[in-house]
Amino acid sequence: MIEIGGRPILWHIMKHYAHYGHKDFVIALGYKGEYIKKFFLEYRDLTSNLSINLGTGDIKASGGENLDWTVELVDTGVSTNTGGRIKRIIPYMGNETFMMTWGDGVSDIDLSDLLAYHRHHGKLVTVTSVPAPTRFGYMHFDGDMVTAFQEKPQGMDGWINAAFFVMEPGVYDYIDNDDTAWELQPMQRLAADGQLMAYRHNSFWKCMDTQRDKQQLQAMWESESVPWRVWE
Repeated sequence: MIEIGGRPILWHIMKHYAHYGHKDFVIALGYKGEYIKKFFLEYRDLTSNLSINLGTGDIKASGGENLDWTVELVDTGVSTNTGGRIKRIIPYMGNETFMMTWGDGVSDIDLSDLLAYHRHHGKLVTVTSVPAPTRFGYMHFDGDMVTAFQEKPQGMDGWINAAFFVMEPGVYDYIDNDDTAWELQPMQRLAADGQLMAYRHNSFWKCMDTQRDKQQLQAMWESESVPWRVWE
């Protein structure tokens, strides 16, 4: 729920998906899930003009942003691990292919192309991968003298999990219980079984892990150079 441009990062992620026609959402709630519930319960009123009859208590909303989204808010437990949360929400997917991501990363991924890639290869899971960012500058030396310095070069020789997934309901059987971390045994077993494919994305992706990441995303928003704002 950390805000970028006055909206939670979760909203930015959902706007991205909605732009590509994916408007049915299931959100796995855990620690402080009540804040997410409150946001969606109050969203229409807070983004609309309101006419309030103080005598009857009737409220009419007009204008604002009317989103044609369906949002399932599912309590998956405060201490449930990532894999356990996925296992708990799979029954809400209607035995269909579904897309999944965490609530802390934004990107300009073409979600239609990602879904088409997944359907083409026919495996259980597609994970979006991006070149590994380097958080520290590289220095080159002659003895103790610095001969060259490169600030945070992009590591094109390594790829990391960008957490924009496409999955089939069959992943349910790869997750043992609430204590299972999705990134460990399930993904390792899927890879060993030849059921995990990578979709390589070379354009914008950024995860908000630190206060500095938040400040960088906020600066992009204020500069109106917003790579992840694919919607109008």
